[in-house]
Formats: sequence, structure tokens, C-alpha cells
Amino acid sequence: MNRPTLKQKFQYWFDNYMSRGTIALIGGLAVISLLVIFAAAAIIRVGSVAMEGESTPSFFEAAWLSLMRTLDAGTMGGDTGIGFRLIMLSVTLGGIFIVSTLIGVLSNGLEDRLEELRKGRSTVLETNHILILGWSPQIFTILNELLIANQNQKNARVVILADKDKVEMEDEISERVEIKGKTKIICRSGSPIDLSDLEIVNPHTSRSIIVLPDGDDPDSYAIKATLAITNNPNRREAPYHIVTQIRDPRNVGVVKMIGQKDIVQPILTSDLIARVVAQTSRQSGLSLVYTELMDFGGDEIYFKQEPALSGKTYGDSLLMYEDSSVMGIRLADGTIQINPAMSTRIQASDQIIAISSDDDTIKLAGHGSAPVDAKLIRAASKTRAPKPERCLILGWNSSGSIIVRELDNYVPKGSQVTIVTNMEDLDKQIREQSKKLKNQKVTVQQGDISDRNVLEELDVKEYDHVIVLAYNQLGIQEADAITLVTLLHLRNIAEQDETPFSVVSEMLDVRNRELAEAAKVDDFIVSDHLISLMISQLAENHELFAVFNDIFDPEGSEVYLKPIGDYIEVGKPVNFYTICDAARKRNETAIGYRILSQSGNADQSYGVHTNPKKSDQVIFTADDRLIVISEG
Repeated sequence: MNRPTLKQKFQYWFDNYMSRGTIALIGGLAVISLLVIFAAAAIIRVGSVAMEGESTPSFFEAAWLSLMRTLDAGTMGGDTGIGFRLIMLSVTLGGIFIVSTLIGVLSNGLEDRLEELRKGRSTVLETNHILILGWSPQIFTILNELLIANQNQKNARVVILADKDKVEMEDEISERVEIKGKTKIICRSGSPIDLSDLEIVNPHTSRSIIVLPDGDDPDSYAIKATLAITNNPNRREAPYHIVTQIRDPRNVGVVKMIGQKDIVQPILTSDLIARVVAQTSRQSGLSLVYTELMDFGGDEIYFKQEPALSGKTYGDSLLMYEDSSVMGIRLADGTIQINPAMSTRIQASDQIIAISSDDDTIKLAGHGSAPVDAKLIRAASKTRAPKPERCLILGWNSSGSIIVRELDNYVPKGSQVTIVTNMEDLDKQIREQSKKLKNQKVTVQQGDISDRNVLEELDVKEYDHVIVLAYNQLGIQEADAITLVTLLHLRNIAEQDETPFSVVSEMLDVRNRELAEAAKVDDFIVSDHLISLMISQLAENHELFAVFNDIFDPEGSEVYLKPIGDYIEVGKPVNFYTICDAARKRNETAIGYRILSQSGNADQSYGVHTNPKKSDQVIFTADDRLIVISEG
């Protein structure tokens, strides 16, 4: 091989130098400028070159004159003397080349820097921030809720890391999130399962981390993202608080196992939604109650230690707050008791669990005794034996089997469930599951649920409850379109019957809920929306995880809407103290009521009033419902 020539060596060096970037180019131009300036100064000094009528300038004075002409070509306009003019013309021409090149270098360098910033690769230096890993339609509900929760916080920060363009994320957020308060949202591009990318968003100083599902295998994604945090070589000593979602029950144990040193809270989405659907299908308005409890728009669930309650019973505490509704106790060891026995003694180290507008509004009423009107309280009557129920499930998805199983926990023996879907090979799956059911019989029919003729042949009005499930194997908008058409048909059928059936529907896109309201269905279950509300609550307070698990668990106490006429005399003014007393005499905790006449009014929360002011007088009708936490 021939040895490289001097020209080739210089070319190689020059190429390497030019590839070093903006700073190296600026440095090179500075060196060239100095060489030109000092060379001109040396020639002027050594050659005794000066302007006409003036003495030869010193070396440093000549260098200064050269520098001025390098930076500004117009400076040489007043030069005199042929020799001096030629030297300064050369310096000026060199300056024009250098300055113009410098401008180009600076412009390109600035563009490159802006491009890097646009890519969202700069390191976040925030502390005590909420970190969201991943991107899905849920993020908009979560951000809205977090912004509402932190309206009064001066330095609240939410940082997002997703494998998505930073500018696109910011544009979508500005379009779909109503920015409130002073919370700052910071977006960065990168993979949440890549350790180097994860360092960009500084997870080690965050106060909570939300992992959103992504990709074709969301469970694997959630597990990998959780591992990237908990097993990070740079992890902090203090435990991380991580909230994520899992679809397959078998993966819940895996997530908990990799987060043994941390507070990792996996929400089993299919199971949760199935439980809510099963419960709300039998109780109109229940999903609205859940939404009220889990969003930050009104009252939320808080924990508070109240020394004045030490030695008091749980039943006593129910009537000791004017603007808050006690719903349970958190024991000193962290055990959660929702609607415990009324005789349960509250210890000094215990905390009450209360619904209130804020944590600082949980204050004792200060009255000697609650203003209860005992004359309006009705004695508990004998419970009638429940009649078998008929439920119709239209459509099918992965939650369907769990819904059928959950329904079996609530319905009386002899009940029936009919499933209508266009999915094939469902009979075998249902037959296997039916062997485990105790109270209901399941049948499956093939059919298009959006076809009016199919619904007419089913004689829908003969069913007690109708559940419309979204075909989540289809696209979100296509699945919701089928649900909307089905709902319109169902409402039209219900309007022709004097005893309309209840309808519970499942929407995949929260924006379609507004369209569904035209169908006037009794309840809407927006899957991702409900999960997003819970995630937001848990990100702010991890102790709520046990509370939600208890409320949605068929074992123990749950939320019910019961005829208010069973508790108090209707048609007469009554305060909520009296209603709470009527409920506690039955070992139930009253947390609100629903006014049926307001059920079609969104501005009045569809008639749902949780945590009402206890001294306010209200006149109820026999159609209104009392919201209680009860064992049945």
C-alpha cells in the first residue's frame, strides 16, 4: 500500500476537524482571524506602513485597526496611502469571508440545537414530579385529573416519556387537555424500557410513576418498564411508587414480585371493569357514583387522624361531620375497614376514611348532638326474597366471562343470562364456565347486535337488565359505533314499554360518551376513562389502592343505591343527619343520594349527590335513591 501524501494527510485531518461540530468550526475561524490580524499588524509594523500624514502605528494598534476592519468592511472607507489601503483591503476581504462563514456556522449550529430540543432528548432536572411512562388515549384523562388535583400547587410538574415525537405529544396535549393551575407538563422522547432513555426523565427523584400500556403486548411492556425502574443500577434507596395496568391475571403476581422493595400497584383492568359492569347493570346510577368518588372535580376520599374520635365508635363518627362523610377506618397497621361494625372503637392511632372536598375540610361539626328527626325514620322491614333475574348481554370481549362470573355473586338462584354476539366458538367457552356458576344459567345466540330485527326477536323488554359490551377486537371507533347504534335501538324499544329495562353500556373512547347521552341510557361505563380516574387518584395517594379494592370486591361491603323511602318518610323536608342515622341503624353507611328527576341533567351530575351538607333540608320522592355502603 502506498504511503499517503501530505495532501491526503491534510485532507484527512481537515475532514476530521470539520466533523467535530459547531464549537470546533468557531474555534478554527477564530484562529484564522487571529492569524490574518496579526499578520497584517506585523507587515504594517515591520514595513513601516501607515496612512498618509500619520506615523507608523504600534503592533497592537495595527492589530486593533485590522480587527476593526475584519468585523466591519466599512471601516476602511477613510484609509489613505496605497500600501496601507492594500493591506487593510486584504484584511477586510478575509474578514468578509470569516464573518460570513461564522454566521453560517452559528445559524446551522442553532438549527441543530433546536432540532435536538425538538426531539426531546435533554435531561429533566425536576424533583418531586409525577412521571408518566408510555402514551395512550388514557393520558389525556390522567393529565386533566392531575392538573385539577394540583391547581393550588405552585411547582407541580408532570413529566412524560414516550416513544413518540415530542412536538406531536405537546400538540395533542394542547388540543385535548384543559390546562389549569400552574402545573407544568414536560415531554421527552424515548423508550421507557431503555435504561439510558429512562435517565432523561430523572425517575429517581419522582414522587410517583405511572406506566401506561403500549404495543401489542401491553402486559409485557408494563413488566419491562417496571423492571427498568426497580432494577435500575442507579436506583434510589427509598421505594418507588409505581401505578400500572395489567390485563392478564397471571401477570399480577409477576409485577408484584419484581417490585417487592417498592410500592407497585397493578390494576387488573379486565377484572375491575367487569366488576363495575356487573354491579352497575343491576343499579342505575352506580357508575356515576364511582366516577364522582374517583375524579378530582368534586369530593374525593381522604385519610385523617382525629384525636377527638379516640374511644368513640364508628357509628358515632358518622354524625360528627357537617361537610364530610365518613366511610371507614384505616387501622394503625394499615388495614382498611370500609363500613365496619357500628360498634367498632376508634383508637388514637387510627385514621378515618372520609369523603370531602379537600383534606383540610374534614372538620368536626362541633354540635353537641346531631339534629336528627327520629320521627321521619322508618323501621327496617323484613327483606323480601329476591326474584330470579334475566340479563341480556349484547356483544362480547375479554371482560365478558368475568362479568358473567361476577353477576353470579349478586343475582338470586334461578337467574338467566343470554349472550348475543357475532363471535364464533363462544359456546364451548361458556359451557366450561357455566359449570362454576351457582345462581344463573347461561345461553348463547349468534346475531348482529346492531340489527333492529335481532333485538325485536329477542323481546328485549322482557329482560331486567341489558349490558352492551364493546367489541374491543375491532378498532375503537368502529366498536363504539356499533355500541351507539345498539343503544339507540334499545332506548327506542324501552320508550314503547311501560316498565323499561336498565341498560349499561361500555364505551372505549370517552369522547363518544357525549354522543351516547342522546340515547338516554341509564349508565355508561367508559373503560379507559374509569381506569384513568383510578390511576390519577393512586398517583396522588397510594393508600387508596386498598380502599378501591375493598369497594369493588363482592366480598364485604359495597356501594348500593336503595329506595330512600325504605329509610325515611318521603315528601317531607329532611336533613342528611337523619338519613345517616336511619342507615346506621341498619349497619349501613350513607354517603349521598340520587334525585331521579335530575337523572337527565349533566349540570346536576345526573342527580347524583355524594357527600351532601348534612344540615341541608331536602324533600325526596319514592323514586329517589339513597347511596349507601352496605353488605347487601
